[in-house]
Parts: sequence; C-alpha cells; structure tokens
Amino acid sequence: MKKLNWLEPLPLFDVAQTRRLEALATSRITSGPSLMAQAGLSVAKLAMAIKPCAPCYWIFCGPGNNGGDGLEAAAHLHQWGQQVRIVLWQPSAQRPSDAAQALSKVKALGISIQATLPAQGAVSRHDLCIDAMLGIGLRSSTCEPTKLEAEQALHSWIHSIYQCGADVLAVDTPSGLNTDTGQFQNMKVAPQAIQAQHTLQLLTAKPGCMTAHGRDACGTLWLDTLGSEDLQQNLKASAQINCRPQTQLRRQHASHKGSYGDVAVIGGETVQVRGMGMTGAADLAASAALHAGAGRVMVCYLANDRQSGTPSPRLAEIMQREFSALKLQSGVIVCGCGGGVTVRKVLPQVLQQSLQLVLDADALNAISQDPWLQELLRQRADQRRQTVITPHPLEAARLLKSDRASVQNDRLSAAQTLADDLKCTVVLKGSGTVIAKTGIGPVINFTGNARLATGGTGDVLAGLLGARMAQGLSEFQAACTAVFEHGLAADETDLPTLTAGKLATLIRGPQMASW
Repeated sequence: MKKLNWLEPLPLFDVAQTRRLEALATSRITSGPSLMAQAGLSVAKLAMAIKPCAPCYWIFCGPGNNGGDGLEAAAHLHQWGQQVRIVLWQPSAQRPSDAAQALSKVKALGISIQATLPAQGAVSRHDLCIDAMLGIGLRSSTCEPTKLEAEQALHSWIHSIYQCGADVLAVDTPSGLNTDTGQFQNMKVAPQAIQAQHTLQLLTAKPGCMTAHGRDACGTLWLDTLGSEDLQQNLKASAQINCRPQTQLRRQHASHKGSYGDVAVIGGETVQVRGMGMTGAADLAASAALHAGAGRVMVCYLANDRQSGTPSPRLAEIMQREFSALKLQSGVIVCGCGGGVTVRKVLPQVLQQSLQLVLDADALNAISQDPWLQELLRQRADQRRQTVITPHPLEAARLLKSDRASVQNDRLSAAQTLADDLKCTVVLKGSGTVIAKTGIGPVINFTGNARLATGGTGDVLAGLLGARMAQGLSEFQAACTAVFEHGLAADETDLPTLTAGKLATLIRGPQMASW
C-alpha cells in the first residue's frame, strides 16, 4: 500500500479495465485468502493507521463486492480488539459469493450489525466511518418507481455517512463518484456534501479520482494493487498521472540569451478598441515566460489600425513589438491571452506562418466560430508545426460544439476528442488538468490547488508553456512539464490568496550548471 503523489509514473485504469483485472487476479488464486479478503485486510490496516485510537469503527456496507471488502475489514478490526459496528444496506439482498461468506464470518464473530442508519449523535467525531457502499459499482438512475425509491434511499444513506461528523475512509472511491469521469452524475446531493478524508483505491488507480470532483471527494489517495502489478502490464491504461519531469533544463556557463529561445505574446486588446482593456493578460503571459527562463520575451498588444499610443509592457525586460515587426517563424508564439475580437485579424497569419504556437483564450473562441480557422489549425500537423491549445471547459465546449456540463462529465474524452479533431496537443484546464495528444493516452495532472482559481492564472500557464517549448521541449513534453510546474508553484506557496502576477514570479527557470 502506498500514498499517491506525483513523484513517479502511474497508470490509471477505467472501470472496465479494473473489472477485467479483478477477474484475472481472482482466477489465479488457487489457495490462501481470496482477493476480497486481501482487500479487506488492506482497508483494516489503513483504518488503524488513520485512526488507531478510534472509539468505534463504523463500516457502511453495500450489497456488492465493495460491501464485502468492508465486511472483511470489520472482521479484521474486531479480531484486533477494536470496537466495530456494521451498518448493512439491504441485509436480505443477494450478495456475490465472497461477500456472502464475509457476511457469514462477521455474524459468526458476533459483530454488531444494524440495518438502519445510526441515530443522531451516535457517531462521535473521534470515530472513523468506512464507506464500503458502492465503490466502482456505480448504478445508473432508473425511472421505475420501486427502483427509483430504493435509489433515493441509497443516496440518503450515502449523504448521511459524510454528514455524521466523523472522518471518512472510502473504499475504492467515495460512493456515487464515477471513477471514469470524476463526476457525481446520478447523485441527488451536492458534490460538496460527499468528501472523504482518505480513499483507498484497490487493484488500480482510477482517473476519476484525480479530475473534476474526484480531487475534492477523495481526499488523500492511497493505492493497494493487491499484487496485480504484473497483470497490469497486459492492459492498456486509460490514462497516466503527470509526474515530475525527469529531464531538468539546465543553463550552461557558456550560454547567452539566444540559447534559451524567444517567446512572443500576441494579445492584450487595448481599452480603446471596445472600452475594456485586457493588456494585463498579455503582460501576465509574458512575465511567466520571462520568469521561466525564456531568453527573449516580446509582447504585441492588439489595437485598432489607426490607434496610437499603445501601452508599454509592465516589466522593463519585456520588449514591445508591432504585429508587422514580429518574425512569426522564429521562436514560440503565444496567441490569444486577452486578445478580444481583434485577435481574429491576425489569427490566419499566425496559424499559417508560426512554427511553434500556443493558443489560448480569445484565439480559441475565434477558432471555434470559424471553420476556415479550424482547418488552418488542422493543417499545421501535416506541415510538422507544433501547436498546443489551452482551453478551459467552456472554451473546450465551444470548440466541440457542445456545452460545459458535457465536457466536465467526461474530461478525458473531451480532451482526447479535441486533440484528435484539431490535430494538436490539448491542455484541458481545471481540477486535474488533462493533457491529450493523438496516439498518446491522456495524462492527468496531480499538482495544483484552489489557489489557482483566480483570474489570469491561465495566462501564466500559456506563457510558461511557451517558454518550455522555446527551450527545446516537444509540444507534448512542454505541456506536461508546464502544467506540472504551474500546479507545483501553487502547492509550494503558503499564501492564502495567490494572484496571477505573484504566481508568475514563483515559476522556476532552468537550473544553473554546477561547478
């Protein structure tokens, strides 16, 4: 068993793959404890590690295999001299054979079993609740009256587990969370109401626990593969975790500013265009590129053709350029940050001439409305030009001709669909940012926190990404590296509020060569 982090590569498997792995692992057991018994032991060990002095361990068990894991855990905790109470959903329900045997075991041990929720106040905040209700056995909603009534009662039970005041350890996943998507799609309660302090994933790590609502719902993530690592080699992972970059960029003594690439930021529509200026977005992207170690950083503010007196960059180290003076085929172009409607005038030229390109914000909105621009974007891959797009969920929905809810309901699929359609690397921002590219399985980022939920942090990511491409990383490598570093900067600060401007200064440039 191990606590999950972003220090090492980790494959993520969806529900179908996990069920196949479970069947393979079960079939090769000829003697000794069953897979369920092994899972129950793992749950019991983690429960004791989390709360070794808990007055009582309340174990809420559903009618499936997840409930069987909970029953096996109850037997171990009882045998270790702990106070255990089992709250059993549908005691008369037909259970899988291993779960039925586990129920017989706890009855023989005389462990307290009840079929109703604990009375108000019965659960102390010092106790530990174990959610073994559903696991990956998420059920789809139904309109049949009798089943609908049972489903509503089940939702009420799950809600009660998380509102009783004690810490919760979820087995495999908090009940109701779709482990493929990270959404509570069929729950009749707010996602914020279901948040475990710890989640023990069994057999496999699941993508839904690391993106969308999964990050909040699961709390601290743990994994016990139950000895199935060799079997996992025969399965294709549905995604990977984005781990710390293995290659560190380094500055050599015998180098100069031209050694670290050029980044040109095109955006920042000025206030004179529509009465609302967005030059700060371009400044933030340029600042991030500068602090990330790009050799030279330029900014091109977008203004009316007849306008004069455009603003100057906020940092003296950033050079200002007119669009006509930019060499689009040199360095990396970051286009769209605060670009407004004016960005549409330059996008055709940017798409056709730039060799390395990061598209963000209003550039993506413009492309979503123009089939010709979409085709120009697709053609870049055939011309071996590198492109990364960095949409947030609403921008992704516009590109997909969909809606934000549909994107969030399956973030991995949305990112991969965009990558396949537009033939570029996609960075779908949000909780558990997804990086996707055709031919490479989606990658989910594990760094970052809610401090990034402030205006301008996306511009900082775009500038950072541009710097990493300028420093020689491929578009996909640069995307994975930049997203990781962007989140890590937020994780490593103790500021209660993190502004985008401050975030840009926390970005680390290439390391100095040692001597």
